[in-house]
Amino acid sequence: MSRVNDFFNINGKIIAITGGAGVLCSQMARSLGEAGAKIVILDLSDKAMKELSEELSQKNIEHITIKTNVLEKSDLIKAKEKILSTFGTIDVLINGAGGNKPEATTSNEKSFFDLPEDAVKWVFNLNFLGTFLASQVFGEYFAEKGEGDIINISSMNAFRPLTNIPAYSGAKAAVSNFTQWLAVHMNHNYSKKIRVNAIAPGFLLTNQNRFLLTNQDGSLTQRGHKILDHTPMGRFGNPEDLISTVIWLISNYSEFVNGVVVPIDGGFSAYSGV
Repeated sequence: MSRVNDFFNINGKIIAITGGAGVLCSQMARSLGEAGAKIVILDLSDKAMKELSEELSQKNIEHITIKTNVLEKSDLIKAKEKILSTFGTIDVLINGAGGNKPEATTSNEKSFFDLPEDAVKWVFNLNFLGTFLASQVFGEYFAEKGEGDIINISSMNAFRPLTNIPAYSGAKAAVSNFTQWLAVHMNHNYSKKIRVNAIAPGFLLTNQNRFLLTNQDGSLTQRGHKILDHTPMGRFGNPEDLISTVIWLISNYSEFVNGVVVPIDGGFSAYSGV
């Protein structure tokens, strides 16, 4: 058992998380910090970072917050330098910055043909280019160091494009493809000890999307019914469901795992509906 504990030990690892104050990544920050990691929150929201920092401090989790725009390479470089000056090293990058916006979403009121170019660019750039630029900046450090782990956040949309969200689906498909490309590139050109993997969360029930999946009385919406009908485990996920896989991907127990996208979806991606 001691060998198992040693392999899953992430105590002392320096983990930088972009979009770190968001719903999913803030839970990663809490859980990874409770497991002994030192956490760096990179985010644009001062308010969200302050609230999360207060919570992490109450849990005695060593951490820093850095206001960072993942679409500005200069911001990312400054963030990397601050982390190195504070902790001396970086072990893991989690690319968690991402999201969608209503303007890039089709609906009964807005057809595909009317989606504005700037909204589509915003969604695609945040999800893909934000991952790409952060991987350049922190990946260069890992190349110099000779080791490091990058974990990207893909989505069920990368496996099966969902209705209404073409920009988000396309961006997450690009993230999955880039994950595999970068894993090979880093091993071939820099170090066999650099790993790049991704997780693909399924349908999680959070405060941000609860109104889409459940009615005010707690019953399921039509969309909620469709999702659960196609989820063999018969439930929505929650942010905590992601943690064990993230720890595994960071830990020594996955040291031969590289270039994979792991679905955490209750079986949704495995079910054809028949």
